[in-house]
Amino acid sequence: MIKAIIIDDERLARNELKKLLVDFPEIEVVAEAANANEGMEKIDNFGPELIFLDIQMPGKTGFDMLAEMDRTPNVIFTTAYDEYALKAFEVNALDYLLKPIEPKRLADAIQKLQNHEDRDEQTVPMNFNRSVLQENDQVFVKDGERCWFVKLSDIRLFESVGNYAKVYFGPNKPLILKSLNSLE
Repeated sequence: MIKAIIIDDERLARNELKKLLVDFPEIEVVAEAANANEGMEKIDNFGPELIFLDIQMPGKTGFDMLAEMDRTPNVIFTTAYDEYALKAFEVNALDYLLKPIEPKRLADAIQKLQNHEDRDEQTVPMNFNRSVLQENDQVFVKDGERCWFVKLSDIRLFESVGNYAKVYFGPNKPLILKSLNSLE
């Protein structure tokens, strides 16, 4: 059983996500929070393995909240705004779901979580903030409208293209807005 907390300032959004999660008996929603401060308190009290986190909330954003935490559970962002996707990559979120959440995307995110949990049992715990990413960490790659969460070990090559970099994984080779120096 995976303990989860939903942190979102919109009650209707929390209720909708809870309804969708009924189809995933392995996820147990142990608490809800309407803002970042309440969310941090609930995380301290319940110690969840997963948080569904909205980004735009009154007071602190979801990113502000994560920045203040010493240890973070797995994070699946739930937001109406796609412009925060690149920042989600920087904090190594498990996934990024746009509202209204589609059941298929939620199922994909839960599958990623289960793959992540299986891998964690074989390696060192992965839910600590670290400055250096390891091969099992996922990164978020965005190229125009297309987005991917990619495990570092799946990336074959980074190619310099001026102030940009091409990332080669699977059949994809998106161009990202970072130089090789900044990636290093």
